[in-house]
Amino acid sequence: MDNNNIMRKDNLSRLSETEINIDHLNYLHYKFYHRDLFNAFEKYATGKLLDIGCGNKPYQKILPKSVNSYIGVDIIQSDENKVDILCLANNIPLESNLFDTVISTQTIEHVEDHQGLINEAHRLLKEDRYLIISGPMYWPLHEEPHDFFRFTKYGFTYLLQKAGFEIVEVKSNGGKWSVAGQALLHAVPSIYNIIGFKGFLLRTILKIIKTKHINSFFSKIDEEINDQTNTMNYVIIAKKK
Repeated sequence: MDNNNIMRKDNLSRLSETEINIDHLNYLHYKFYHRDLFNAFEKYATGKLLDIGCGNKPYQKILPKSVNSYIGVDIIQSDENKVDILCLANNIPLESNLFDTVISTQTIEHVEDHQGLINEAHRLLKEDRYLIISGPMYWPLHEEPHDFFRFTKYGFTYLLQKAGFEIVEVKSNGGKWSVAGQALLHAVPSIYNIIGFKGFLLRTILKIIKTKHINSFFSKIDEEINDQTNTMNYVIIAKKK
């Protein structure tokens, strides 16, 4: 990442809660993402933990008791003032081989030097310990203009192996139907820009078919039809060899 952090807005609003109900616009994303992320925490997170891109540390409270230390780094301070160290993701001012676990959730797409982030995670981890990293394959532009990449599982694998990691698990967070439902909900606000009878008709339909109905419908289909050739997101667990 270069030094354009001075252009980034301080006290940026970040995720704070992990409970996302079925009325939430992004329920489909969080349902499948949190399922896989929390499972990864339970299986692999231990000891001294570093969070790269920690924001408001939304997952601190749900980490297993085996995690006894939590340090969060980010390029800017969060709106709840939770960041411990302000730094670039590819230049973290901490000594090597220091951590038992490194996590980086929904951050890598905002890092220009994404390979540098992964290399730093490898440097900071102890041998035979784990990186838990997540990032999107589908998602609208956000935190613009600092939104640079989307990743396939093969892209993640390449970057991690290049840094010296061994891939342990690759989790696709939902399949084609969850992507379809989430994309539909992301498109809904534009309906309010349609004028005339067509716009009136679509808005009337939306008053009947609410967000929770769309979430429920696409969630159930996605669970029945396990097609992950298109997914919203990935959670990857990698081990420092």
